[in-house]
Amino acid sequence: MRTVNIGELKNQLSGYLQYVKNGEEIVIRDRSVPVARILPFRHGSEWDQEAQLVASGALKMPEEEMNWKQFFRAPAGNVSRKMAVKAAIDSRGDW
Repeated sequence: MRTVNIGELKNQLSGYLQYVKNGEEIVIRDRSVPVARILPFRHGSEWDQEAQLVASGALKMPEEEMNWKQFFRAPAGNVSRKMAVKAAIDSRGDW
């Protein structure tokens, strides 16, 4: 992920758009304070559906990338399969 202040982005927009085309995310700063992001455009039906949910306000995109190493370092729970299934069913709220 790259960061850039507004002035530099205005002066070198084509270069920063090339980074985005190559899959990088650009964080735009106003006087060193993050204010926006430029993300690569993803194609496909899953992305289209996700984009519609974001536009409607039903979905908010994550503010930072998931740290999978930290996630998998967390200790596993000690819950029986029966209790886990019951908790999942109860959390759905459709019973």
